[in-house]
Amino acid sequence: MTENFLLYVSVIIHYDTNTLLMIQVQNLDFSYPKKPQLFSQLNWESSTGNIIGMLGKNGAGKSSFLRILAGLLFPDNGQLSVLGFSPEERASAFLQEVFFVPDENYLPGHLSAERYQQILQPFYPRFDGETFSRLLDRFEVNSQEKIKNLSFGQQKKAGLAMALSSGCSLILLDEPTNGLDISGKSAFRKELISVLREDQTVVIATHLIRDLENTLDRVMILDQGQIKLDADLSDLADSLHFGISQSAVPDAIFSQSSALGVQFIQERTTQAQTVVNLELLFEGVTSGISIASFLSNTNSLTA
Repeated sequence: MTENFLLYVSVIIHYDTNTLLMIQVQNLDFSYPKKPQLFSQLNWESSTGNIIGMLGKNGAGKSSFLRILAGLLFPDNGQLSVLGFSPEERASAFLQEVFFVPDENYLPGHLSAERYQQILQPFYPRFDGETFSRLLDRFEVNSQEKIKNLSFGQQKKAGLAMALSSGCSLILLDEPTNGLDISGKSAFRKELISVLREDQTVVIATHLIRDLENTLDRVMILDQGQIKLDADLSDLADSLHFGISQSAVPDAIFSQSSALGVQFIQERTTQAQTVVNLELLFEGVTSGISIASFLSNTNSLTA
């Protein structure tokens, strides 16, 4: 198996799950050759056991950030620790504990999903073949068919089944619902929640915000190369009130017109707890409002 063949397969780590921090990013700088700087003095950290949504517009740097965590891109400056390893060193113990699924299809077209699983499984000590077979059935993917003969959505689901069966401590998913139909998105959300162990962490990069509703534990909003918000969904629900009004709301932190009326965010005091409107939150944060002062706890809030 060639270096290029392995490049998009995974990233993994031999790591003590009792360690408080799984990922530590400190003062990270990154730019592509002859391009403007993408990240400048970026800071972020994550503990174990979360499903984290990395939300951002196209071109915000979501894919690049995942590839840096996976050891596929190298920062210009700063410190980066993932599961106790420096990703760019690509130690074998690291590559056994991180699984990266890019937006584009990474599976070899001349193989079937079943055959690829047989080749891949020895690289991942906790890979669960039974779970993989069950997920292929759940996602309606023919395990015997050559991957090149599958639709784009089926190829995407085969790759997601690989990731969810890998047993890796850290799973990085780039636009996982892109190309999936409604039933495929629903099946992915349900299986993501049911399959994961408590000591696994998943970071999902997406601009399809609605696809992750009721799935995330934590949300991070990346905009213009900076992390503008990083907070637990439970804290957002405790601290903020989301609603719709037929008129302007004077004390709203952020509001915008919609077909149903004026959608708004305000500080929660005596109001009943509401479901976090991720789309409205994203629009507010990327328009420049600061949420930090309204939250009782933030993770790595930088703006």
